[in-house]
Amino acid sequence: MADAAVPLDAETRALVRVASSVATGDTAALKERLEAARAVGVAPRRVDELLLQSLLNVGYALGLQAFGVWREVSPAPAGDEDGERLAHEGWRGWLERGARVCEAVYGRTYHKLLVNLRGLHPALEALVVVDAYGKLIGRAGLDLKRRELCTLAEIAVLDTPRQLHAHMRGALNTGSTAEEVEEVLALVAQDIDEPHARRMREVWADVKGRRK
Repeated sequence: MADAAVPLDAETRALVRVASSVATGDTAALKERLEAARAVGVAPRRVDELLLQSLLNVGYALGLQAFGVWREVSPAPAGDEDGERLAHEGWRGWLERGARVCEAVYGRTYHKLLVNLRGLHPALEALVVVDAYGKLIGRAGLDLKRRELCTLAEIAVLDTPRQLHAHMRGALNTGSTAEEVEEVLALVAQDIDEPHARRMREVWADVKGRRK
């Protein structure tokens, strides 16, 4: 069992720090953290998967920038060891897998999420369930708990309170302890200013209060 004072294992902590610097766009910090991740034994494929899913959170501009820095550190892509390709004929499988993974993350608010997405735009439900959770987040190569903690780190940097609230809950829903979430927030706090960090902590206090 992990020490209560240091709940995250070294690989997860390294991935979270990479995710935070992907979102800030600080390429010097990102390169340093990618090298640190390799030094503690993070498998290259796990980094590849983190950067692929980062496109969903930070967009293509920062996501592709991060891939460019990663290729300076690790020139060869790890590849898809399970043979999965992002080809259109797989959409039905992605739909089923995406629904499963999305429900695991959002828990009892999953159906409310779908209703809200439909209300925003008819295409959003399929884009979130099939493309985000089916095609990318449901892939092999990085477990869902680590994926959600890294997503949490990126969303926390971006300072979007509603999404932050959802992914704090998502981290807890996918097996993280409150102490692990708090360590992720402490790591992110090193990359943002104090007013931003205070808002982040206020959202976390609300999440914890609602779970009592």
